[in-house]
Amino acid sequence: MILEKDLLQLRFLLLVLADTRQLQLLHFWLLLGIYLAALLGNGLISTAVACHHRLHSPMDFFLLNLALLDLGCISTTLPKAMANALWDTRDISCAGCAAQVFFFLFLFSAEYCILTIMSYDRYVAICKPLHYRTLMDSRACATMAAAAWGSGVLNAVLQTVNTFSEPLCHGNAVDQFFCEIPQILKLSCSQSYVKEIWLLVVSASLAFGCFAFIVVSYVQIFRCVLRMPSEQGRHKAFSTCLPHLAVVSLFLSTAMVAYLKPPSVSFPSLDLVVSFLYSVVPPTLNPIIYSMRNQELRNAVRKMMSWSHFSRDKLLTCLHK
Repeated sequence: MILEKDLLQLRFLLLVLADTRQLQLLHFWLLLGIYLAALLGNGLISTAVACHHRLHSPMDFFLLNLALLDLGCISTTLPKAMANALWDTRDISCAGCAAQVFFFLFLFSAEYCILTIMSYDRYVAICKPLHYRTLMDSRACATMAAAAWGSGVLNAVLQTVNTFSEPLCHGNAVDQFFCEIPQILKLSCSQSYVKEIWLLVVSASLAFGCFAFIVVSYVQIFRCVLRMPSEQGRHKAFSTCLPHLAVVSLFLSTAMVAYLKPPSVSFPSLDLVVSFLYSVVPPTLNPIIYSMRNQELRNAVRKMMSWSHFSRDKLLTCLHK
């Protein structure tokens, strides 16, 4: 049995993605490509919103927060998985494992809260347009964003402390490519689930509260849109909601599959695919989804890339001279 005081010396063993060296290297290059795509997409959106003067609306501010959270979320899991595949290792220190659990939960929870706030932004913009500037001023947006990040920190602290406060007696092999709470709890010796239950209630209340808020917001939005006399106005209102609806659907569907699937259908390969879906796919696809329907965002990104291309050509010309 591994006691709490021995956890600092413990090294967990993460799931091996492949048995042969060739497949390990293939997995490394695949993960590297996905990681670079996520970095590029979210990095371009973050830079465009931060630097472009026409992208300073409340929705753009929350989109900046979402891109930063996506960057952090995917950077918490993939770099370690890539390093393990490249160097043919699978171990991670207890401190590293706890850090992965904390930062992933923190960023994941904060992203869910930000998506909830973005649904409120759409509700105010469509249903209360005359009060939009008052309800969604810079101070209100900053307060809501701070509350989202703070909620993520609180949830992550509670879950991480609870997970690593129990002694382990079922080995140190984690059946996942990153440290995930359900897999770590399988190693616990504790037969008392009181703490787990009340923390589950807290997390479930937060998750359900955000979900209910999103649903109610969009019910009100659809009611307002359907009352609009102009078909062009209805189309424009729906088009502003489509990216957010797509991102929320992707986020919730992958998370629900991961955490609500029956234990009877849980086995390593399925758990690996499901965890990949909710931890890697949304941060990679979110920039694509938002840029597809946002013309100003696409224009800002094009200007940034053309300016970068011009600067590179100018630098090469100077070097040539």
